Amino acid sequence: MPVVNRIAEFAEDMTAWRRHLHAHPELALDCYETAAFVVERLREMGVNEIHEGIARTGVVALIRGQGDGPTTGLRADMDALPMQEATGLDHASTVPGRMHACGHDGHTTMLLGAARYLAETRNFAGTVALIFQPAEEAIGGGRIMVEEGMMERFGIDEVYALHTDPFATLGEFRTRPGPLMAAVDEWRITITGVGGHAAYPSTCRDPMMAALGIGQALQTIVARSSDPLDPLVVSITQIHGGSAMNVIPETVTLAGTVRSFSPTNRDLAEARITEIVAGQAASYGVTAKVDYQRNYPPTVNHADQTTKAADIAAEIVGADRVDRDYPPEMGAEDFSYMLEERPGAFLFLGQGIGPSVHHPEFDFNDEAAPIGASFFARLIERLQPVS
Repeated sequence: MPVVNRIAEFAEDMTAWRRHLHAHPELALDCYETAAFVVERLREMGVNEIHEGIARTGVVALIRGQGDGPTTGLRADMDALPMQEATGLDHASTVPGRMHACGHDGHTTMLLGAARYLAETRNFAGTVALIFQPAEEAIGGGRIMVEEGMMERFGIDEVYALHTDPFATLGEFRTRPGPLMAAVDEWRITITGVGGHAAYPSTCRDPMMAALGIGQALQTIVARSSDPLDPLVVSITQIHGGSAMNVIPETVTLAGTVRSFSPTNRDLAEARITEIVAGQAASYGVTAKVDYQRNYPPTVNHADQTTKAADIAAEIVGADRVDRDYPPEMGAEDFSYMLEERPGAFLFLGQGIGPSVHHPEFDFNDEAAPIGASFFARLIERLQPVS
């Protein structure tokens, strides 16, 4: 079964919505104009209920079908990234230093497209909960919406989400049961020594040398401490210290990220970073403080829901275009918090090969929007059929 005919009929409207959102990006929880745009479209569609102000600017809208039935949540993220766009497109960002470089404008559009169809047809039982979430890229708007009781408040039984994929051909779905994306943690190490003149290092306790030693030693966590069959990444992404060529600084900071799938490796990485820093600091005669923050948990798909979602994707694009055993990725997603609370599945939707997400030349492919909207619409109709 191809793209839903009715959704194909308003594909031009979806393109206009998406390009408006792309031109007006907002960050983190401050998606006020984006949420207002979403609410205006939902009111035009005649959805039953619209609830605003969840996680500051999040929106949950309810469409009721025919008779009693479960409530399925469909989620789209709305926020952009703090980076300068370099596409040169007519609909490029109008806000310096902000751009939709991860396709969230497309995700929001796909869910709006599904909402329009479902509000018109009501060919399902029960309720669909449309979840428009802020702050996926920042502090975890998904976590905040869950903590504010969204699942219980709206009686959500299952949840599903899509993410555009610029590494897959247009219309190709990729997913898997179990871990699909990694947990993400962040750490910062502050090393304090005794600064002084670089010509007289014996009068100092050099935090720069300690930083180099710590940086090298941290790489042994993956190489020698973790199970090689259980993926783990420990990356140093920042080093800051020094102000002049002839001055040994007082302090140096290192910072980075840890990506993992298992609780065992997550605990291991935190413990080993703490132990290595303490030992290295002592050997260099400096002090060091570790600030370790656990952020998004791994995105773990539920087996039954992943099978159902993949089957419905196959109805839209054909079974040969659905990869049901896609290898896990080390990127992270705050939809993971919703999957911890309710069964569901997260899928990637190919938009054609092009610049990566988080790249200044990335742009969502509008041809993918009707495919994603059709998937969401058919998902509801298949999961919640009218008696």
